[in-house]
Amino acid sequence: MNRRKFLKIAGTTSVIVAAGAGGFAFTRTPHKALAPWNLDQSAYRDPMRRALSYAILAPNPHNRQPWVIDLKSGTEAVLTCDLDRLLPETDPFSRQIVIGLGCFLELFTLAASDNGYRSEIALFPEGEDQNHLDTRPIAHLKLVEDNQLVKNDLFDLALNRHTNRNGYDVSREIDQSILERVETSAQPGVIAGTTGSGETLEELRALTRNALREEIMDPAAFQESVDLMRIGRSEIETNPDGISLGGPFLEALSIAGVLNREELADPASKSFQIGLDMADTSAMSAMGFVWISTTANTRRDQIVAGHSYMRVALEVARQGLEMQPMSQALQEYAAMESYYQRVHEMLGSQPNERIQMLARLGYADAVNPAPRWALSTRIKQV
Repeated sequence: MNRRKFLKIAGTTSVIVAAGAGGFAFTRTPHKALAPWNLDQSAYRDPMRRALSYAILAPNPHNRQPWVIDLKSGTEAVLTCDLDRLLPETDPFSRQIVIGLGCFLELFTLAASDNGYRSEIALFPEGEDQNHLDTRPIAHLKLVEDNQLVKNDLFDLALNRHTNRNGYDVSREIDQSILERVETSAQPGVIAGTTGSGETLEELRALTRNALREEIMDPAAFQESVDLMRIGRSEIETNPDGISLGGPFLEALSIAGVLNREELADPASKSFQIGLDMADTSAMSAMGFVWISTTANTRRDQIVAGHSYMRVALEVARQGLEMQPMSQALQEYAAMESYYQRVHEMLGSQPNERIQMLARLGYADAVNPAPRWALSTRIKQV
């Protein structure tokens, strides 16, 4: 967050003092919500729980973590989607939620392989609805011990991959060879592309900025995000999903009454305008983009896109880059129609091609991991 701008709003030295106080700052980290990243594999004796303990760290829209696991045994489980964690305003067909579930399945597969197990995944064993998710399983998961497996070293980056929403360093260009490695890390079955210079980069910066502004200025769409904001350690630890606004500075602003959901949602407020400016900064500081497309848009295509996005994100981490999805232009609600058409005109190369993911790339200081629900809370209790 932009400290200078928020301090102008606060207009009080008490916020500065509170944010800088050693004892206060020390206690603001939501350790409980970050605990799933501190993996102790000795705590998981069976291969299924071990693989799932990594899978729950997968990227997913608005950090909703919609996965529910019905654990059948140490090597078998059924994955379903928590329908209370959908995003009906910005993701009306739950396409992005399904992509997040694909990311989950890819990280599950990589973790199982690292432990010497082959994952056998049967997608939508009871069928699927292309327009709405329901209570039917997303996938049946089975692990089979396999001593012939070749481990994928992308898995070594599993704990280093984090979404970075800050501004990127506009003085550092991305070498073309790095972009090529990112592009080729996607799985077969998808179309992947990258750019790091020229008119395409400039136009994508402007397009993602404008689409993001469109979402923020749409009351219903933006309220969906505001309702999922967790402000301060207590809220983050109580609900370690959604959009976390944590750290001593932001929590001090919250205590001072400067940072709250009402202000963030009010287009007439200074907080709202600062948020809009920061969104502009994020989009316009992109030093590259990566996108993933499929030749159709079935639920299975969306899952495959998620598998590839997970691999791309791990390769990005290996290359020392930062990454943030810029998916607004891909969303299927009325306000996004013109952006949707334009981004497909720009990046599509085949008839009926569906761009599933678009993310900005660049260099920036590393960020902390996103909060996560503990694995035990994601396992269905009978």
